Amino acid sequence: MVGFEKVANGTKGSLPSAKNTNTTNRSPDAILNLVQGDPTVFEPYWRNQGDKCTLLISGSDFMSYYSDCENICWFLQPQLADAIRNIHRDVGNAVLDGRHIVIGAGSTQLFQAAVYALSSPAGPEPISVVSAAPYYSRYPEEIEFLSSGLYKWGGDANTFDKDGPYIEVVNSPNNPDGTSRDAVVNRSEGRLIHDCAYYWPHYTPITGAADHNVMLFTLSKCTGHAGSRIGWAIVKDIEVAKKMIKFVEFNSLGVCKESQLRAAKILETISNEYSNLGCTKTANFFEYGQRLMAERWRKLREVIKRSKVFSLPEYPKECCNFSGEFMESHPAFAWLQSKGNMDAEKLLRSHKMMGKGGKYFGVDSKYARVSVVGREEDFNLLLERLWAIKGEETE
Repeated sequence: MVGFEKVANGTKGSLPSAKNTNTTNRSPDAILNLVQGDPTVFEPYWRNQGDKCTLLISGSDFMSYYSDCENICWFLQPQLADAIRNIHRDVGNAVLDGRHIVIGAGSTQLFQAAVYALSSPAGPEPISVVSAAPYYSRYPEEIEFLSSGLYKWGGDANTFDKDGPYIEVVNSPNNPDGTSRDAVVNRSEGRLIHDCAYYWPHYTPITGAADHNVMLFTLSKCTGHAGSRIGWAIVKDIEVAKKMIKFVEFNSLGVCKESQLRAAKILETISNEYSNLGCTKTANFFEYGQRLMAERWRKLREVIKRSKVFSLPEYPKECCNFSGEFMESHPAFAWLQSKGNMDAEKLLRSHKMMGKGGKYFGVDSKYARVSVVGREEDFNLLLERLWAIKGEETE
């Protein structure tokens, strides 16, 4: 059995202990739910920050709808706008010069806002929205949910051959398989949305500043604070930005100011660590995240290699501009492929693990996605149960 030792201390500050996390002892028969990528893996780091991110809000604060009437995104708090620009400057993963920031309740709302903005005004028939398989399973669900007359789900971009305008969603690094992506259809009528939720140093090498017309980011993947429901879009065309802002206005009349101020405080805390490197006793968040995710993937690959039941994608080593080192990707999800063409989701379920099968991502059932960003207890249990699956079950 592989030893599941604690993550080793790094050279630029020790990793916070994962003890005292909000977990409970599971019974041997408990189902391990690995369907959602709930990023509780980062709880120990933020607990170790103490009161650095604490905010005190009085009863008279933030009562107005308005945040910044000089900004086209009038509900965007100036502190958050500054924090977003600073964190991208620090990491070097996106171009912001000459761009507009649109805030939303997570990237889910902003994805819907972007599809609306790029599909209006309406044409004679709904515009097709496509993405290359394996695509993020929520794209078709979110496109079809409202039965809009503006757009419809067009399926796999690899096989899309319909004439006329279309919207292609490029998810890079891709959820579920962690690969780097470019647009596939590449026609002049195309309108692109780049979902950059995982383009952060703890998941993938930062090889350059992304420079696209519409780019979506989210606090949940950047820092792990999924419950705050904050996302932002970086938009080149002011008219597209205005339409996205109008969507958010009609949908939710802005975005919660308390969540925005909390997000700003968290991002400021990370940026401030750069100016204090050498003085702090803890590792910078992204350095911490890189080491933590690399260690998880080392353990996972060792178990997969020895069990001979599943395989995992291989990711090329690339120079990360953030760390200055050659590294491979360490995605938030493991994209498992069963050997012997077994149904991967059913195989996992037979060993008390819930993954999401390939059919939800537009591919074969021999694939399944499982989260590797849960609490340490859940991750270790994942390793133990994967180890327990015998090779003969796939024959």
